[in-house]
This record gives sequence, C-alpha cells and structure tokens, in this order.
Amino acid sequence: MISKLNDQKFPELVLARFEKDSYAISSHASTSIEGNPIPLTDVRKILKNTPTHIRDTEKEILNYNKALLYLNTLVFKPKPITNKVICTTQSIVIEGLMEKKNVGTYRVDPVVVNDPRKRAIAYIPPNADDVATLMNELISYLEKEYNTIDPLILAGIFHKQFVVIHPFMDGNGRTTRLVTKYLLARMGLDTFQLFSFENYYNQNVTRYFSSVGVLGDYYDIANKIDFTDWLIYFTDGIIDELLRVQKLLRNSISPNRLTDYEKVIVAYIKKNGSISKSEYKKITNRAHSTQILDFKRLVDKNVIAKQGKGKATYYTILEN
Repeated sequence: MISKLNDQKFPELVLARFEKDSYAISSHASTSIEGNPIPLTDVRKILKNTPTHIRDTEKEILNYNKALLYLNTLVFKPKPITNKVICTTQSIVIEGLMEKKNVGTYRVDPVVVNDPRKRAIAYIPPNADDVATLMNELISYLEKEYNTIDPLILAGIFHKQFVVIHPFMDGNGRTTRLVTKYLLARMGLDTFQLFSFENYYNQNVTRYFSSVGVLGDYYDIANKIDFTDWLIYFTDGIIDELLRVQKLLRNSISPNRLTDYEKVIVAYIKKNGSISKSEYKKITNRAHSTQILDFKRLVDKNVIAKQGKGKATYYTILEN
C-alpha cells in the first residue's frame, strides 16, 4: 500500500502540504509520547516561527523536526544503518537538553526504566559495557536479513530490540522512532512525506509502552522476549495511518487539480510571497470576471487564502 502511494503521481502542492503536516504531526506525537505537553496547534506555530526564547519543551519539538529533516536527506541515497547514523540522530534529538558527554554517544553508565504509575523500577537494561556489542549485533542482523524478512516485520524487530538495549542515557524512544522511519524508507516504504506512524502510538500511549517495552532484568529475560504482540501492534499502526492518509489524498487530488491559469497564480505566490488582482492582471490576458473566478476556485480548493479587504486584497498560499 505504501509502495502504491509512493509510486502514484500527486500534485506538487498536495505533497508539499502533506509533508509539512506529517513533520508537524510526527514532532508533536513523538515528543508527546515522552510527556511533552505542547498541543499540535502550537507545534505548527513553533515550526513556522521559532520562538525568540526557547524553552526545553519547545526545543524538543524543534530538535525532533531537525532530526526528521536530517534523516529525510539520507533517503535520496539510502545507505545501511550504522552506529554513526544512530548516534547522530540521538545527538540532534537531545542537543542542548542534557550534558554533552551523553549526547551522540552510547551510554557508559547504568540506567533503569521506571514505571511512573507504580513509582518503581520496571526494567533494568543491559550493562553499559555490553551496549556497543549488542548494537553491533542488531545492525548486523538488519543487513543480514535485509532482503529476506518483510520490511514491516524487520523494522518492527529493530524498533523493539533497540528499546530493549536502551543504548543512550536519554532520547532512546525518539531516536528509535526516527531511525525506524529511516529504515522503512530505505526499504522502499517512505513515510516521511505521507504520514506519521508516531501519531498512532500517541493515540494510546499506554498500549504503545506495554507492547514495545519489557519488564524485569535484561539478563533474566533476554532469551524469553516475545515480539509477537508488538509486531501485530506495529504493523496495525502502519496500516491504520496509511488508510487515514489514503483517504485524505483521495479527497485532495480531484478538487485540487489545478488549471493552467491557477498554476500561474500559485507559481507567482511561491516566487513572490503573495499576489494581488492587479498583479495577476499584468501577467495574464484573462477577462476581469474570469480572473475573479480563478481566485475563488483556488480559495474553494483550500490552496490559497484571501488577505486584506477592498483594493488592499491579496492572496497567499493557505497555511495548514
């Protein structure tokens, strides 16, 4: 299903809008899973206009979006996942939020995962001395099984095993979700432009943590971990988001198909930031009444927005 969406040709304007929105939704959902309280409407504002004085909660949003942009640049010439890619992703996610010694490097100290509801230790990850070896094994496994295991299953296995290893002092969840996103894209299931599977997790955080997480001491449970429930949940999440986006795309394509004259208006706005009726008159031979209809159709298609009043009226690209 993802492949069909990736192969299908959509209007550039529609794809640009979906990509922009998927970044905002991913940045909101993934940080919200970790307890960030900023609502989606404010996330969109933060990504559009960076605040002058940035709070940590806002920085988490900006960092996640920056990491999305970094990984998306790698998709054009996808390469194997390496320790460097993983550590670079974590360094972007956590930049300015913790001590530098823990940024962009695997942990050298022990950690525990607490259950906030019970106020008790829920999971004891492997010793720091074993992290590098376990991550190398996981990366080697990815390459070995790259062409033999279904992409969704392989990505799901990577996601949970990463959580089990818990290689960083902080930022493990966000880094896991980001690198999983890149892994899927590398295998031809590019979700960067279309949707946010993080959004599915954020709809039921308790289910997400109970499925992806484990309980106990790593060395007691390492050989007993069952991935089945998580893999069902993981693949269901991808499919659920795909169906949602497929429906949105279907509703967007026909109404938003632009005429040649409408494309002229959109191109002018993209180049100059806005367009007025007098400016449109200078670049087209359309009759006055037809010019008015061109603008009205674009407004009705939710492509442009009317600004100002009377002779001061002008139009800009609609911001979602």
